Amino acid sequence: MTIAPTLQKYMDEQGIRYDLVPHEPTMSALGSAHAGHIPGDRLAKAVVLNDGGRYTLAVLPASHHLQLSDLRTELGHGIHLASEPEAADVFRDCALGAVPPVGACYGLDVIIDTSIDQQQELYFEGGDHATLVHVNGAEFARLNPGAQHGSFSART
Repeated sequence: MTIAPTLQKYMDEQGIRYDLVPHEPTMSALGSAHAGHIPGDRLAKAVVLNDGGRYTLAVLPASHHLQLSDLRTELGHGIHLASEPEAADVFRDCALGAVPPVGACYGLDVIIDTSIDQQQELYFEGGDHATLVHVNGAEFARLNPGAQHGSFSART
């Protein structure tokens, strides 16, 4: 049970209260929600976006899928999904596909889907495929200070 060193250091520096929830290894956010017995609406997943070499994190529930056209309305038409090698380069201490939805510690801007704002408690990948981080909604907001909010997802 481990989380990315960059994330752990940031959370400790910010005084974030969190728990770690181990689960069977999975390869998707929704799979992690199922393995951890957590509603998909409460698991925040991160999608890495590229806008001409500038990276941004889009954060949405595991039970939703990204609507890129809506996101482009929010952020600009040049934005597109980052490739796996690009995401791996930014999140060097995370397993591929286990990106935490916390941009500040990696120097990234964040946009959070408004459906996340309604959750009293949230879970998210901590950098591997077998550990979730559990925080309350207020702590999650502290993890992403200055994040933009918008509506860019739809339930799967």
